[in-house]
Amino acid sequence: MKMIKPIVNIAKVIDAYDAVICGFNGVVHDGVDFLPEAVNALVGLYRSGKKIVVLSNISCRTEELARIFYRAGVSPRLFTAMVTAGEILHARLQSSAAPVAGRSYYNLGGGEYESVFAGLSYRRAPTVDKADFLYIGHLPAGRTTEDYMEVLSHAASLGLPLLCAGNDTSVTAGEDVIPAAGAVAEQYAVLGGGITTVGKPDRALVEYALASLPETDRRRVLMIGDSMPTDIKAATAAGLSSCLISKGVHVNFLGGGYIPDVTKARELGNMIETYPDYVISGLRW
Repeated sequence: MKMIKPIVNIAKVIDAYDAVICGFNGVVHDGVDFLPEAVNALVGLYRSGKKIVVLSNISCRTEELARIFYRAGVSPRLFTAMVTAGEILHARLQSSAAPVAGRSYYNLGGGEYESVFAGLSYRRAPTVDKADFLYIGHLPAGRTTEDYMEVLSHAASLGLPLLCAGNDTSVTAGEDVIPAAGAVAEQYAVLGGGITTVGKPDRALVEYALASLPETDRRRVLMIGDSMPTDIKAATAAGLSSCLISKGVHVNFLGGGYIPDVTKARELGNMIETYPDYVISGLRW
C-alpha cells in the first residue's frame, strides 16, 4: 500500500520533480479569489526552474483562464501551458467525432459559460423540447441538483443526452463547498439519462497536459489537486506522483488543520481506491 507523506511546504519535495501539473479551483483559487500562498508557491516553482502546467476541469476556454490570471495580477508567463476541460471539449465538438449528435443544445447553466461552442455551428435552444442535447459547464451559485429535477426528468423522458464540461461534483467557494456541474450529470444518469463528460479523471486530459512537457520524464512530474476522485485518480492512471490539497473539496472530511490528517486521507483513499504520494493542507512554498 502506498505511503502518504504529510508536508507543509511544497519546496520540501519539489527537488525530485522537474514539472508540476496543478489544478485551478481548490488549489490556486478558492472559487471566490486567488489564494495568496498558492500564488507565492507558483512563483517559487517558477523561480526554481520548474515547468508549471495548469490542468483544470473548468468549462471556460484556455484564453479565458489566462485572462483570469492576468486580471488578478498573476502573469500567465509562469506557465508552460494551460489545459481546460472547456478547451478540450471545444476541440472535440469541431472534430468529425463530436461527443454528441445534433446542433441544438439547452444550457442548464442558464446561458452562461458557452464559449465551448464559440465559432462552431451550434445554437442554443430556448426550451428542452427544441434541443438535441443538454449542456452544463457551470452550476450557478445557490443552485442544487434538486432545482433541476423537473427539467432533467423531462429531458430523460425525451431521451436527450447530456454533455458536461468537467466531472467535478463539488467545488470550493470561499470557505464553503458547493455542488458543481458534475453533480447534475450524475443525477441525470441516476434518472436513466445518457451522459458524456469531459474532464479529469479521464487520463486523456493528463496526456494533453504532458504533451506540453515533451522532454520531461513523467516520473519527474508532480500533479497537485484537491479532489481525490478526479485529480489524484487521474494522476495515478497516468503514472504520475500526486499531492492532495486537504483544505479543498474534501475539507469537511479531511479537516481544516494546518498539518494534514494522513489517517483521514488514507481512509478517503480506501473509499475511492486511489492514493496520493503527499497531502498538504494548502499549496504553499
